[in-house]
Amino acid sequence: MNSAEAERRLIDGRFELLQQLGGGGMGLVWRARDTALKREVVLKEVRPMDPAMAAADPAAARELRERVLREAQALARLQHPNVVIIHHIVDSPEHPHPWLVMELVTGGSLADRLAQGPLGTAEAARIGRGVLAALRAAHAVGIQHRDVKPGNVLLRPDGTPVLADFGIAAMQDATALTATGALIGSPEYIAPERIRGQEGNASSDLWSLGMLLYVAVEGRHPLRRATTLATLAAVLDEPLPHPERAGRLGPMLTALLAKDPATRPDADQLDRLLAAAEQDAPVPAVEHTPTAYVAPGPVADRIPTGYAAPVPVADRIPTGYAAPVPVVDGIPTGYAAPPTSGRGRTVAVVAAVAAVAVVGAGTFVLLRPDGRTATSGATASVTTSVAPAAALPSAAGLPSKVPSAAASTAKGDLMTPDGVRRTIQALQPYASDGKVYELVIYPDFATAKVPVGAKLYDDITYRDGKATRKPGGENIRDEKPIDLQAYNWDVIPSLLQKAQDTLNVPNPTMRFLKVDSDLMDGTPCLMVYRIDDYGTGYLETDPKGTVTRTYARSS
Repeated sequence: MNSAEAERRLIDGRFELLQQLGGGGMGLVWRARDTALKREVVLKEVRPMDPAMAAADPAAARELRERVLREAQALARLQHPNVVIIHHIVDSPEHPHPWLVMELVTGGSLADRLAQGPLGTAEAARIGRGVLAALRAAHAVGIQHRDVKPGNVLLRPDGTPVLADFGIAAMQDATALTATGALIGSPEYIAPERIRGQEGNASSDLWSLGMLLYVAVEGRHPLRRATTLATLAAVLDEPLPHPERAGRLGPMLTALLAKDPATRPDADQLDRLLAAAEQDAPVPAVEHTPTAYVAPGPVADRIPTGYAAPVPVADRIPTGYAAPVPVVDGIPTGYAAPPTSGRGRTVAVVAAVAAVAVVGAGTFVLLRPDGRTATSGATASVTTSVAPAAALPSAAGLPSKVPSAAASTAKGDLMTPDGVRRTIQALQPYASDGKVYELVIYPDFATAKVPVGAKLYDDITYRDGKATRKPGGENIRDEKPIDLQAYNWDVIPSLLQKAQDTLNVPNPTMRFLKVDSDLMDGTPCLMVYRIDDYGTGYLETDPKGTVTRTYARSS
């Protein structure tokens, strides 16, 4: 809709749309006029960008509605000059999706301001104190923002910062959003402990504020890398470059951006430090004030039995690809146990956070390392998806190259008609009716989601002739079980050859088959994947082996 069309559109018989201000994966933001109170407001139209997706995925539509209601509830609980004001919510049968009516903040965002150049120390401290005041008000009523970044800080004409976009806020008394979602927040501003799946600590919001201030005064992000995976790895493990332009804020930023939440200054101390910097007074020394924090247990403690022995991990994170490996008990199936300390552990955690993915239509939806799904916000980080890029090599315990045909045959390659049938036979004790929600088959192991009753599923791993079970979770997407007996497995060799010939991935670092439901219409399908250091290609077929879609890796 253009601006002229918007002028003729009324929402709830009252709010006249004037101009589109922006948009993202969760909908559009409009400048509007409240015809009852004769003032301009902002309307956030929360809907999928593609209406067909909402029709094809009712569970995702319900999650979207829940998220906007959560944002409204979070904002309604906060009455603070540094928090955007919510006036009204439109959620009625006359409208297919909800609308939030909020105050119009006309000074642009902090991201807009930083596009013009970095801030001075005093101005950054002033804005930091305002955002900190908003966070303290939120934390006081049990709300964590979880997506503090320059784009979510609006500026009033007088420069007063206003914290907005509480769409992924975590509230103590709210039910968690559990539909398959994405990495919570924006990768460059997520605290290390949140990347590891640790929630419930307000210090994580303060870390994000610290990174916002670092970017504001330095004019660059110190840990941004070429890909999402590399950025996550840097946040987890790389040392923070010493601030060069921060002046009096330097020691505070270094302390606030510590990897360990228990060593960061608390909100009271942070406010004192920012106040001194704002007034150009001597900044007090940063004191160590321990905060309540439960450190994550060793990753190895969460590894199910039956996994391969640890594989040495290279001292780097690869450039870019979220490897599509299913999760069992929060650990990617087929991965070796990660080292318990040092750089290797970081690579393993990043693999669990960002490499474990649900694959659909070329988009990789990130999951948390504890095996639970996470939701995301309503701005650019709405669904932090990793576009197909480079495959995860041996740095994460995966083979550096695909086994040769001879080697695979010697080990009993599962990506053959007989191999698939052996896998299905091994699943019989857990799936007596031969039905699964998902089956992923690699050359030397396989994983499956097997229905348990009407709504639950178990995670089954098949390796070396043995199937092991772990409790999975709830089928919250209402997927229909897939009958494995309906598939023609004899077409696998020809499909593998066709994938080799057409997907533009001549030397894959990973390959696998995936039995799943089509993302758009929910019909059973078989997908053949080939992945290399530069991206992903896959074929999608119907159960009989007829190719319905071909997604070749771009050159």
